[in-house]
Amino acid sequence: MYLVAFMDWYSRYVVSWALSDSLKNGFVLAALREALGSMADCGLGMPDICNSDQGSHFTSQAYVGLLEQAGIAVSMDGRGRCLDNIFTERLWRTVKYENVFLSSYQNLTEAYVGLAEYFQFYNHTRPHQSLDNRSPAAVYFDLRTDL
Repeated sequence: MYLVAFMDWYSRYVVSWALSDSLKNGFVLAALREALGSMADCGLGMPDICNSDQGSHFTSQAYVGLLEQAGIAVSMDGRGRCLDNIFTERLWRTVKYENVFLSSYQNLTEAYVGLAEYFQFYNHTRPHQSLDNRSPAAVYFDLRTDL
């Protein structure tokens, strides 16, 4: 299984995510469109920068084109520098240890349902020490209403 997520680094809020059983680019593009649509629908504004690693999904013309159309600068980690994307790497660790390793999903459907529940918990319930024990959603939406 392959998982992609778009997250607000300040609040750690997972804006969108997608799961696939193949490495075809469609699931990444769908998650990016969902993230952009979610921000537009809520009137939250678009980010200035979208950071990713240098994987083929994130260097494709389709992906870069969507970001450029939205007026978002493309930023990519340096080669072999996982710390450039530390908040996303931490998300992956958290998802694995708090959900995936405990669940033994048998197929894509099970994984999708389980991860949907987990991301709901992660965004709206799970306290984060770095956020003064608030949830990512509390910080994400408070941030946007204070602007």
